[in-house]
Amino acid sequence: MITPFSIARLPAIEFGSGSFSRLPQIAGQFGSNVLLVAGGKSFLESRHWAWLRQHWQANAVHVSLCQIRGEPSPVWVDEVVAEFSNAKIDVVIAIGGGSALDAGKAVAGLLRLGRPVTDYLEGVGPELPYEGPAVPFIAVPTTAGTGSEATKNAVLSVQGEDGYKKSFRSDQLIARYAVVDPELLETCPPALIAANGMDALTQLLESYVSTRANPFTDSLALSGLTAVRKGLIEWYEKGASAKEAQTQMAYASLLSGITLAQAGLGSVHGLASPLGAFFPIPHGVACGTLLAEATAVNIQALRGRDPQGLALKKYAHAASYLVEAGSATERLDNLVFLFRQWTEDMKLPVLKKFGVTEEKLDQIVANSRGNSMKTNPIVLTDDEISHIVAARI
Repeated sequence: MITPFSIARLPAIEFGSGSFSRLPQIAGQFGSNVLLVAGGKSFLESRHWAWLRQHWQANAVHVSLCQIRGEPSPVWVDEVVAEFSNAKIDVVIAIGGGSALDAGKAVAGLLRLGRPVTDYLEGVGPELPYEGPAVPFIAVPTTAGTGSEATKNAVLSVQGEDGYKKSFRSDQLIARYAVVDPELLETCPPALIAANGMDALTQLLESYVSTRANPFTDSLALSGLTAVRKGLIEWYEKGASAKEAQTQMAYASLLSGITLAQAGLGSVHGLASPLGAFFPIPHGVACGTLLAEATAVNIQALRGRDPQGLALKKYAHAASYLVEAGSATERLDNLVFLFRQWTEDMKLPVLKKFGVTEEKLDQIVANSRGNSMKTNPIVLTDDEISHIVAARI
């Protein structure tokens, strides 16, 4: 029986090799005054930027450029909004990884309001209802991992002892268009492929076993897991020459963004939030390095406290898309083994590299029970959550 479910609005999606060439036409329908939010330098040094800049110059499009290095903070967002609030921007385009897309999303949401982003940031300020209007926003990912091109939240960070990672969230922040061109992934280095690819994998699996999962998101998540199996390791090993693997991972990442936005996540992302707030650890690295141990703990907890429940069956079914066939027990064990092997083979760093110590475990656990942890398929104890982190220190 198909139970009732709701699906929030999605961007119009342009997917496939060469889809980037349609960006000027897509953006042009909103106007000729563009604010471009880009990442550090990879895109701006690429042939794609050279072509786009030349095209815009030839067609009298005015482009203002700002760059985001690292994950966006409320201060960065407010500074960019103040700089361009009177510029009559017609459309905001973000081109880059998840940080650039989140940054562009937040800026687009505030340009016409001029209010500080903390007015709307969950769990930080007054949490005012966001009424808009947002400037039209176009998301163009150049990495395969976060799926931010399909979500309605911009994740902002303040790092340090009193740091946080919180979301500015509204349906009005959803991109009008997501332009997903696998050719833009060609400059990704192996470490980025590994971290972001494991993040996409995490989002697909967590949304599939989430307590808010539904038949629509399940079908997308399983399709995404198939793409990860086909693409991740080959792309990591062969790099830019693995064109079809790049396409598979661009697809997997897009689907992971759709499924997480509709169904929620789980314990890995619950922990990634405090880890990214208190330590200088990139989001993809945090998720990638925790996935195997979080999966092991979830499965162990389900075996002990809900052995006949749906979640354990769904883990076993998801495993059949990634490992060789066998009994449900064998598939579950092999799934954990596979994730541990990928973690080792792709050299996902341990947490102590970023300053995480056992003395910090209580603080991390205490701050892990946000929205993502609420949709984990089983409620974990503090000791179980602590074990996930400790296993990767």
